[in-house]
Amino acid sequence: MGISTDFLYARPSFIEGMARIMDVTGSLNEYNHAQDGQEADTIAIWSDWAMIGQDMRRVIGVYRRENSDTLP
Repeated sequence: MGISTDFLYARPSFIEGMARIMDVTGSLNEYNHAQDGQEADTIAIWSDWAMIGQDMRRVIGVYRRENSDTLP
């Protein structure tokens, strides 16, 4: 599909998801970690701009398809 912006959130498997139902203490919570706040911010900003670029490419593609007869 494209770029995802869930860097700081781990994506558990189905089995891990089922195990979390029984995890009342929250000990199975896992997050992706950055070395420091600056690295986390850099990755988050890059992800945001990558999503904006992905959206722009999609919109431009739709515009070109819908207006192909009027474009040079």
